[in-house]
Amino acid sequence: MKKNTTTTETEDIQIRDIPIDEERPRKKRKLSPKPKKKKEPKDDIPPEVSERKRRNRNLVQVSYIFVFMFLSLAGYLVHFNLKKADEINSHVNNTKQESKQEMIIRGSILSADGEILAGTNVDEAGNETRLYPFENVFSHVVGYASNGKAGIESTSNFDLMSSHASILDQIREQNLESKVRGDNVVLTLDSRLQKACYDALGSYNGAVVVIEPDTGKILAMVSKPDFNPNTIEGDWDSLISDSSNSSLFNRAAQGQYPPGSTFKIMTTLAYLREHPDDYQSYRYDCGGSISKDDVRITCYGGEVHGHVNLEESFVHSCNGAYAKIGMDLDDGDFRKLCEEFQFNTSLPIELPSAKSLFTLDKGASYGEEMMTAIGQGNTVASPLQMALITATVANGGSMMRPYFIDHIETYDGNMVKQNKPTVYKELMSADEAGILRGFMEKTVEEGTASALSGQSYSAAGKTGSAEYETGSGKETHSWFVGYTNVNDPELAIAVIAENGGSGSSAAVPIAKQIFDAYYNNYYSGY
Repeated sequence: MKKNTTTTETEDIQIRDIPIDEERPRKKRKLSPKPKKKKEPKDDIPPEVSERKRRNRNLVQVSYIFVFMFLSLAGYLVHFNLKKADEINSHVNNTKQESKQEMIIRGSILSADGEILAGTNVDEAGNETRLYPFENVFSHVVGYASNGKAGIESTSNFDLMSSHASILDQIREQNLESKVRGDNVVLTLDSRLQKACYDALGSYNGAVVVIEPDTGKILAMVSKPDFNPNTIEGDWDSLISDSSNSSLFNRAAQGQYPPGSTFKIMTTLAYLREHPDDYQSYRYDCGGSISKDDVRITCYGGEVHGHVNLEESFVHSCNGAYAKIGMDLDDGDFRKLCEEFQFNTSLPIELPSAKSLFTLDKGASYGEEMMTAIGQGNTVASPLQMALITATVANGGSMMRPYFIDHIETYDGNMVKQNKPTVYKELMSADEAGILRGFMEKTVEEGTASALSGQSYSAAGKTGSAEYETGSGKETHSWFVGYTNVNDPELAIAVIAENGGSGSSAAVPIAKQIFDAYYNNYYSGY
């Protein structure tokens, strides 16, 4: 018996291998181009519509111009009121302020401790007399208000001739047909410290500046020769014709002196910047002088310091060691550093000041480098400039903005506006300042400023002996810069005694007399 089976027949499908000709290019299909849309003809725009659009576009452009002009004017007015108003209001040529004399009695200038430095006396007949109770002591800072104006009398003229007295006071004075008192300007200057500086400078021509390091308050500023502002009108002709003394000239802010070895603070900082890790390995063998090309530098008095490191070079003020450092420094970096400290630019203070100058630059000769490094050559600085540098070191590297005016108040003592301490620049690290402070402390302990050691107060500093040419030869200015209370610096000082010789012989004793008066009550009134 046959099994029923279902047979599925599969058709053989033969697949032929079709060779691909790789070299034969494949034909590209031609794409038929898209049909272009026919542009529909635009409707004709009526002429009046086209003209209206054109006028609108012009109006928008003009509006933008007016908006820009308005914003520019608003910006300028803000800038003017914040930056320029006080300067213009107090300008000596601003006659608008003079018209206030018919309504306001010029306000007083007071010291930080409440003493009247300038005031207006009114007699029974209504005659006004400007009086300066301290006479010559504050002459350059406070200035004068007749024969023109100078000092604070000039820079604060607007405040002194303005009054923020109460409305009731103003109505009362108006009813009495009398003038109202102008506002008082209260300075940062301490009358007792100012008098101590004035007395200590004695018969020397020169200057003293004292700054509070952590605030920037100028506590004292003395310049000699001086003048009596009470007699300025009668003395005017003789004062302006006396070119030998230049008594009207404020040497503290406007004097330009070679800083001598006090400038080694800046040279040391420049070396620390270039050798942060190996400055302690610096060595120099001092034989009393150093020569390069046709320039010869000697240590003061020909002293031989022998084998010295960087600290010993600073403490004993070795000119040879610093002349060698000057030749090794990068001149461009040195210049940049000094300009950060306000050389070659104006100082940020209310009173007129002269620029301190640093001219060394790339390509300088060895002689220029050596002279600059020891504070000679073309380098000049004002006492205020050197006081700011010293205060910056004492304050851990922060330069505070220096200022004279503490606040403005009404004639009866109500506050009008107050100035507050502000950081002007961060100029060095705490480590750099610490190294310099250590060097300056050692200079007092066992160096050229040792006359200040062993006192009831602690001190640190740097002396300087700055030579300059005269018609008959060379003379030497005596410098000292330093600060007191080394753990928490209290007073930063710069002293220059013209033709005083070495820093140790004149400037250091002047500073000591000032410190003694401040700390030991040697001067009556403390």
